[in-house]
Amino acid sequence: MDNFFDITAVPWEQIVWTFSLLFVTAAAGLAAHSMIFRFLRRWARSFDPELEQALIHTCSRSSRLIFVLFAIGFILPLLSIPVDYQVITKRTHAVVFIAAVSWLLVGGIRFVEAVINIRYDIRSRDNLKARAIHTQYRVFANISIFLVTLVGVALILMSFDQIRQLGVSLLASAGIAGIILSFAAQKSIATVLAGIQIAITQPIRVEDVVIVEGEWGWIEEITLTYVVVRIWDLRRLVVPIIYFIEKPFQNWTRVSSDILGTVFLHLDYTIPVEEIRKELRRLLEASPLWDRKVCVAQVTNLTDRTMEIRALMSAADSPTLWDLRCHVREKLLDFVRKNYPESLPRFRAELEK
Repeated sequence: MDNFFDITAVPWEQIVWTFSLLFVTAAAGLAAHSMIFRFLRRWARSFDPELEQALIHTCSRSSRLIFVLFAIGFILPLLSIPVDYQVITKRTHAVVFIAAVSWLLVGGIRFVEAVINIRYDIRSRDNLKARAIHTQYRVFANISIFLVTLVGVALILMSFDQIRQLGVSLLASAGIAGIILSFAAQKSIATVLAGIQIAITQPIRVEDVVIVEGEWGWIEEITLTYVVVRIWDLRRLVVPIIYFIEKPFQNWTRVSSDILGTVFLHLDYTIPVEEIRKELRRLLEASPLWDRKVCVAQVTNLTDRTMEIRALMSAADSPTLWDLRCHVREKLLDFVRKNYPESLPRFRAELEK
């Protein structure tokens, strides 16, 4: 083994033959990959140009590496490699091949996510089904990527005799590790299980409108351990995922994105309620924000000074409803001020002589 790294001990003809054969084999692998991947790109393009770009982005480089390594694996026994180099060459090839396959599997998971993004557009108005599928797949994709990485690392470790037992332990001692972790990290495991439960039962979905800790916003990201809520003013509220299992919260789009909203007016008893009702109908019919489903004006409360009129309306989603409520509130107030100024809230006093 004294000449293990002494390249001069190898005849130059053998070195030229080895590197020439490797070069030709790698070129053949690249050519085969180019032909097959060109067909796959054409197939993806026939469905959607974005799908082709997703395929290139997620699977192109890893699959190219696998084709080259696969081709080299066939000619390794034919190479005139000195005995001292054969073991390290084969081991290096195996390690890189396992890493490339793991890389391709992770890319495949990301490609399926891209397909779901294209097939189920979460930006559409009626996106309940799309949000449900996005939520489930994102959680299970994170689990799958973790498992692929774990198995890949274990297989790489098992390819070395000196640390083979460590690789076997990663695969075979999951039960023991689970018992140990259950005592050492009970809260972390509960958090991960909560993430899986969220994916299955779906009390929240991506782009759901929620009120959490008094903040109104959209569910932007769901992971195994935390949820990111995009607040209406573009702040981000990061909440442990177990929060949505243990604590109550408001989900405005649990069943559908349609939502009802109210505008309250406190006016004098002299106001003609029917005129308010007609004006509400006129305002809603003239507004593109209204979804033409609910339009109700009712007296909902009486006090010793005013009566409370509730205007109930509907819209396709919560941001639209917010704008509609502001519009109706402003216009109804302007209507009362211009046509019935005497019906604005007032104090009455009677003086006795």
